[in-house]
Amino acid sequence: MQTHIATTPFGRRPVSLGQISSQAKARTMPKEASVQKWQVFQYIREARDLIGATDRALAILNALLSFHPETTLAGDGELVVWPSNEQLMARANGMPATTLRRHLAVLVDCGLIIRRDSPNGKRFARKARGGEIEQAYGFDLAPIVARAEEFRDLADAVQAERKAFRVARERLTLLRRDIVKMIDAGVEEKVPGNWGRVLQTYQAIIGRLPRSASRQLLESVGDELEELWAEIRDTLESFTKTPKPDANESHFGCHIQNSNPDSHFDSESGLGGNEEAATAAETENVRSLPKRDLPLGIVLDACPNLRELAPGGKNGGQIRHWRDFLAAAEAARPMLGVSPSAWKDALDVLGEQQAAITLAAIYQRSSQINNAGGYLRSLTDRAREGKFSTWPMVMALLRAKLDADKQEEAPRKGRGDQDEGRPQGGGQLQVSDALRRSLEKPRW
Repeated sequence: MQTHIATTPFGRRPVSLGQISSQAKARTMPKEASVQKWQVFQYIREARDLIGATDRALAILNALLSFHPETTLAGDGELVVWPSNEQLMARANGMPATTLRRHLAVLVDCGLIIRRDSPNGKRFARKARGGEIEQAYGFDLAPIVARAEEFRDLADAVQAERKAFRVARERLTLLRRDIVKMIDAGVEEKVPGNWGRVLQTYQAIIGRLPRSASRQLLESVGDELEELWAEIRDTLESFTKTPKPDANESHFGCHIQNSNPDSHFDSESGLGGNEEAATAAETENVRSLPKRDLPLGIVLDACPNLRELAPGGKNGGQIRHWRDFLAAAEAARPMLGVSPSAWKDALDVLGEQQAAITLAAIYQRSSQINNAGGYLRSLTDRAREGKFSTWPMVMALLRAKLDADKQEEAPRKGRGDQDEGRPQGGGQLQVSDALRRSLEKPRW
């Protein structure tokens, strides 16, 4: 007795071309085909996003596979299971009936199962006299056998993509760590270079990363960061190969001193007929000044206007590290009208940190300097000859600030005991006693 095998679903459910294609592929399954159902289910679970299945749909597929008595699905065996909705809901952890029907439709649309509905839509099996199944109406698992290799390839592709994404993310993390620490090393070790520009370039590249990035974007950003990393590494390595400068004249201008802290800095333009000739006495005074770098806190006390150019500006700009200070100095350069060539010359002669301090001091006195670019070039030339240092410049600014505080405090001295206990200087400039005594010494 031959029975027609249904190719359309029962009731109002329509049939699609995708379902027809899935049925055609199932018919081409070799009779000798055999797969381990739970292994194929693992492939499907790995590639569910590519297949289009949902987690609820996979829970139902897992339940359907559990109704097949054998672990192996064979092409010449019975591949139709016919559980009722109640049995399916029980094995799917109590899934509601409406959710069950919706995700059964997802399994059919994905081509993972085929509906073999009876004339009245019921699921059952008709057995022959010998007890063997003669006709079964329910869900056909043949696509799982027919498409087993396809599911395996999809799972391999998903695993490869996941591994590539993990490698790209690890590479990006390592590059970010290396670049940040190498920039810090370049700034701390005073390696010649435009570290402010390097930091801005790094931040611009990282700014392209959204909260959730694709593998392609991670690899693209990683390629850009690797180019920047190679540039920084070459700069640091080339610096380590250069011979050490002698102790009398630093390559970076950190120990170059100026015996007259005010004569040049207080000039209107920094140019003209106020150039002092180097004398033996001046050289002696230069050698007597401190042989250490200026602390960042003292520089900021002397040049507070630079805080306006830090992130946050006048509403909360903060400079916590030298790299923040260097970035703010980079922002001040175009505002002062200093040309890139003058700035590069200053960086080469003074070093990045000392050049930034010089520019910050010029920015602090910008209202009294007509030609900031020419002034910077003049100071650079003096530093090249060993006649300039940032120490006297910063000390002059601190001394001017201390004098201003004293002038503000003078009217309060006649108020009697009401001002007793108030800190000297109006609390505007807080310096150590040793530094205050040094600033109050007569200028030479």
